[in-house]
Amino acid sequence: MGIVGIGAYVPEQVVTNSDLEKSVQTSDQWIRSRTGIEERRIASSDMDTSHMAIRAAEKAIADASLHPEDIDLILVATATPDYVFPTVACMVQEALGIRHTPAMDLSAACSGFVYALVTGKQFIETNTYKNVLVIGSEKFSKIVDWNDRNTCVLFGDGAGAVVLSEVSEGKGILSFELGADGTGGKHLLVDNQTNYVTMNGSEVFKFAVRQMPESCMNVVTKAGLSKDEVDFLVPHQANMRIIDAARERLGLDKEKVSTTVTKHGNTSAASIPLALFTEIEKGLINDDDVVVIVGFGGGLTWGSLCLRWGK
Repeated sequence: MGIVGIGAYVPEQVVTNSDLEKSVQTSDQWIRSRTGIEERRIASSDMDTSHMAIRAAEKAIADASLHPEDIDLILVATATPDYVFPTVACMVQEALGIRHTPAMDLSAACSGFVYALVTGKQFIETNTYKNVLVIGSEKFSKIVDWNDRNTCVLFGDGAGAVVLSEVSEGKGILSFELGADGTGGKHLLVDNQTNYVTMNGSEVFKFAVRQMPESCMNVVTKAGLSKDEVDFLVPHQANMRIIDAARERLGLDKEKVSTTVTKHGNTSAASIPLALFTEIEKGLINDDDVVVIVGFGGGLTWGSLCLRWGK
């Protein structure tokens, strides 16, 4: 099985590095040199995670040439739900008008979308469901301390969605890997007292530059391919230096790696589907291309997936 439809949504408000210079002690040059980020999208006070998820979902379903009632399962990867419950997935279900369709949220931080993809894959492989809607949606702006220059410059809001279903033989998901190391959980978390993201940047960086390239190579090998056969890499969009480390390990040219972090910042579980959508829109991912997707995040968690693009 593979991806038969894709959609994305980002809020209209753009917050540039220059905008942040006015509120915290930072600079455009400092942010660019350490992260590669130039700007990010921030949702308005009346737009929450579910609203973005719904808009991305509607686009993905239409792109798959399906109707909402064709969806058999809804999975939403998010670390910033509107409420503890009901889940974002149930709110999406209501908005799509498909009562009784099973719906649930998954939480694996920035790796969440890959975890959700793999979960959806299992339901299709066991012939339980035919069409699975997988969404990554985040409003990280509501859990960021906008007075903390070490974190507020990093994150943005947005959503991406795909429809998983059966595809032609030889296409779709070829291999995957999921992993976690709970001993590193203290390095990236939401503080219970403040409800803000806190991060040990150097430890997360070391984990990411080690684990992300390794996981990419693992799924390529599991797929029976060599790194020379990889056409495009879509990594979690957290930091340009981390992305470059993965790119160099795979031996890919810069034009074969997604770098939407420059315009979107780190959108956590929305990062990968949003980047994937952007590169497809640009015509950089085409039918029969071998694409590697990889994420890492709080937990600490990681997940990667190798697929051959096309229906």
